[in-house]
Amino acid sequence: MASRFIDFMLSRISPPIAELKGPPPSEEEIATMLRVASRVPDHGRLEPWRFILYRGEAREKAGALLADLAERTEGPLSETRRNQELTRFSRAPLVIGVVSSPKEHPKIPQWEMFLSGAAAAMNLVHAANALGFGANWITNWYAGSEEGRRLLGLAPHERVVGFVHIGRFEGSVPDRPRPDLSAVASDYTGPWQA
Repeated sequence: MASRFIDFMLSRISPPIAELKGPPPSEEEIATMLRVASRVPDHGRLEPWRFILYRGEAREKAGALLADLAERTEGPLSETRRNQELTRFSRAPLVIGVVSSPKEHPKIPQWEMFLSGAAAAMNLVHAANALGFGANWITNWYAGSEEGRRLLGLAPHERVVGFVHIGRFEGSVPDRPRPDLSAVASDYTGPWQA
């Protein structure tokens, strides 16, 4: 059992969003994904994150709002650029926004709450994969835009952890080079010295 789990984790990839097809996950599958996503370290049990589901016609609505925002920000868009924005949320049958929604707490810093949201996003990706779906976690330009976040349903104090695009994936993706562990892992030898 442990070996299968390790093999599963070592084979994780991010399929191209445009290749994620329907039908979308069922309500039961979505509920399972969200339950798994919620089982993360959460100092103080604050639940400093939430999920926004973009599905059905809501995906096109989100794209239209983003296209209009891009045009207001950048000026007239080419047809190609406008179509890119119009389809931001409709390329996959389901997009789940993972939102950092920090709470005020005298001892728990907001950066730690954001990390809990990142753990929720990664758990969401793994849950989608375990249920047989492809999943791709992105942010994009509108995550850094106050108006973009508002249009996508976030409150002023909230930030985007990521948008997880989920769908059925039949293709294959070549593995990319992975980190050289000797370059990113070391034994502790004492205080940092320049």
